[in-house]
Amino acid sequence: MKISNETKIGILAAFAIALLILGFNFLKGKSIFAKSRTLYAVYTDVQGLAESNAVKINGLQVGTVYSINPDKSMKRILVNMTLTREVNIPTNSVATIKVDLLGQVSVEIHLGDTPRFFASKDTIATIPSIGLFNEFMGKVNPVFLEVKRAVGSIDSVLGNFNRILDPNAKDNIGSALANLNKTTANLITASASLTELLNTQTGALAGTLNNLNSFTGNLDKNNEKINSLVSNLDKTAGNLSNLELQKTLDILNSTIGDLKGTIAKLNSNTGTVGLLLNDTRLYNNLTATANKLNLLIDDLKTNPKRYVNISVFGKKNKDAGLTVPLPDTVNAPYTRQK
Repeated sequence: MKISNETKIGILAAFAIALLILGFNFLKGKSIFAKSRTLYAVYTDVQGLAESNAVKINGLQVGTVYSINPDKSMKRILVNMTLTREVNIPTNSVATIKVDLLGQVSVEIHLGDTPRFFASKDTIATIPSIGLFNEFMGKVNPVFLEVKRAVGSIDSVLGNFNRILDPNAKDNIGSALANLNKTTANLITASASLTELLNTQTGALAGTLNNLNSFTGNLDKNNEKINSLVSNLDKTAGNLSNLELQKTLDILNSTIGDLKGTIAKLNSNTGTVGLLLNDTRLYNNLTATANKLNLLIDDLKTNPKRYVNISVFGKKNKDAGLTVPLPDTVNAPYTRQK
């Protein structure tokens, strides 16, 4: 069977493409045939880290950096790492970016001690790198690192001193000294005033003491009057205490009790006054009597012959009397009888 040239070219092209894909993934650290895992790490500064850089644990390469994807704000940079070795990485491990003396950048994973391990596509914690110079100085001699820090502190102190000696600070110091001079002058003036105040001859304090002496002298001269006044007050208080105040209060309480009893009887239905005030039958009887009296007067006005007959020949009026009052007495206090 003869293979055409076109078929040979197609097979060669497909083989070249496959080889190119395999080589590209190999350079990026990702093998198609080998079993691998993916870990993610987030940094704010990758310090020149690039794709295909090594991922190491204790100096041994266990994988490579597959991709680096920053966000739009460039504040979070996601690093995708492919692990080609079967290693157990505890979940409290951290990943830091390390730059060696030759400028090679790699990701160094510092193992933790928890019994739980990362799975594929988990995100590992990160810490910022301390820098190549600080790491080198710490390894060569820790004293050099302390000296560097001390030099930085001295530089900061000198900077602060230079800021103090600038023209504005000099003006402020001059103003402070001027204020201090004014304060000293005020203290001198205050001291003189205090000396004058404490002068035993002309000072205000001496005058106050003289007035106090005069006042106490007057009290001493009027001591008998004061004693007499106190004695009179004592007698007055004794007279007030001798009054039969408690007896008066007892009588008043008794009177109030009797008054309460009388009011209680008036509010009850016992006794003549209580019945007059609280029993409605007396009111109803008086009202009925007034109704009958009004009706009698109206009947007397309407039919006087029924009661007084002055005719010699006439006959006595035998008509029935009124059963309802006349209209002109409609406003009288009648009670409707039921």
